Amino acid sequence: MIAIEVHLDADTAATMARDVRAGLTMNPKELAPKYFYDERGSQLFEQITELPEYYPTRAERSILAERAAEIVATAGGPRTLVELGSGSAAKTRHLLSAMLEAGCLDTYVPVDISEEITHETARCLVDEYPGLTVRGLVCDFEHHLERIPESDGGRLVAFLGGTIGNLYPEARRHFLTRLAALLGPADRLLLGTDLVKESGRLEAAYDDAEGVTAEFNKNVLKVLNRELGADFDLDAFEHVARYDEAEARMDIRLRSLVGQTVRLDGLDLEVEFGPGEEMRTEISAKFTRARLQEAYDEAGLALSGWFADAAGDYALSLASPARAASVAHTHSANASRS
Repeated sequence: MIAIEVHLDADTAATMARDVRAGLTMNPKELAPKYFYDERGSQLFEQITELPEYYPTRAERSILAERAAEIVATAGGPRTLVELGSGSAAKTRHLLSAMLEAGCLDTYVPVDISEEITHETARCLVDEYPGLTVRGLVCDFEHHLERIPESDGGRLVAFLGGTIGNLYPEARRHFLTRLAALLGPADRLLLGTDLVKESGRLEAAYDDAEGVTAEFNKNVLKVLNRELGADFDLDAFEHVARYDEAEARMDIRLRSLVGQTVRLDGLDLEVEFGPGEEMRTEISAKFTRARLQEAYDEAGLALSGWFADAAGDYALSLASPARAASVAHTHSANASRS
């Protein structure tokens, strides 16, 4: 069975206009990374995931391929898999297969901004997994988390790809706190996080020798030119990717090579760039186990499982609602005393 609900804002163009106006009038200037992903941007990102320098996708895939059964067992055999930012569900099939093998697979809930991809993925999966129910949500999951359906048999909420690292600390805390409030005692969060490592490897992953990441970064200017009537000259900007040791995050920017004025007709706005001025387009936070545990503690979550790749580059972690973990600990302690 397939059921797809669509909960997109009535005027996504107005939302984009507000976001871009706010970002370009900040000091320093900033653009939201979600605007990378038009059709061309999505194609470029797929190319990035296959580059030799870009390890996160391969590392996450290897963990899922090798340890999906262990993850499902540690999560308590959930009957529903919810995936935030599901796309084509390429990596998620490892979890679905492990749930099927464990005899607990009932429902898959893909949550994605693309209605077309969500329908296509749903059709493929019900063919691959007979009896599977797909309840898709087409929405911006940052704003519509509360629409995720409940499940009697426990849910595994997967947020993969290291996307949590794109959020600033306060936004990350707010997002995880909202997730924690949604999780019932039998629910678990499965979170993908890139781990802290040598800065040279990190910077190479975000500034590859072929220049694909640079093209991906500049693609956001093409999006603004098309959608907001801007006149960004892509050749007048260069891609910048550096690791911020103090914040433990990659900082991705576009640097203006000259002094210039950019006009955005759709916003009736002119923006001045000084020579060498940088505009941030993305951050990507890196974690240690201790740092992630601290983030979970602040959000009301308890770390309940840790699955890293052999090289220690990347980790998937399971978290449960702290209130549920506390109750379980109390029951265990009472049982040991009786």
